[in-house]
Amino acid sequence: MNYLLLKILHLAGVFALFASLGATCLGTSSKKGAAMLHGISLVLILLVGFAMLKTPPMGEYWWMAKLGIWLFIGAAPALASRRVIPPAAVLGLTIAAAAAAGWLGLARPF
Repeated sequence: MNYLLLKILHLAGVFALFASLGATCLGTSSKKGAAMLHGISLVLILLVGFAMLKTPPMGEYWWMAKLGIWLFIGAAPALASRRVIPPAAVLGLTIAAAAAAGWLGLARPF
């Protein structure tokens, strides 16, 4: 597939993910639809991200750190709904984690 198309799909998944996180953490109604969008966008991000890599670079560890961030963002709605962390703080932490994932993807520091 075309790399530019994959990158657009990856970013569309990220935008949908944060729309669903905003609805889950800060919204008051219709959380079922937001939860469905959250799961679908997480799967889209993962599959398209691996399609962009073609094969995981086993000698490098930045992509494993990105998987850890992906897992944290996947668990974020549960943290917010169970009030383990205040929902607004969960949203802020996920935005910081996404910035870290973006930096890891661009810089590939290790």
